Amino acid sequence: MLSLEHRTAPLASRRRFFKRLANNGGVALAVLLVSLFVGASGYHFTEGIPWLDAVLNAAMILTGMGPVTVLRTSAGKLFATGYALYSGVVFLLVAGLLMSPFLHRVLHRLHLEDQGGT
Repeated sequence: MLSLEHRTAPLASRRRFFKRLANNGGVALAVLLVSLFVGASGYHFTEGIPWLDAVLNAAMILTGMGPVTVLRTSAGKLFATGYALYSGVVFLLVAGLLMSPFLHRVLHRLHLEDQGGT
């Protein structure tokens, strides 16, 4: 991750801001793709679901919509439980990664305005 400017440093240029945004977006995409692969593999190997259906199930759980295929095995149900909990954490992580450049820029700008007024 890129380091953020100190509160006393000037506001980052637009170019640097968009680079930071792209880097965070890339990390978020990588986290999502790895999570989707883990989920699809888990559904495929614990339930014997075909790959396409396993990817669909993983994507639905990852987005918070719920599974598509009825789970029949205990291993599949245990995996789905763990994957659902993991997906909630991934959702928060990805949201934080995507929002942090915007929030940092707004807070930094407000702090610079406060410094200028004193």
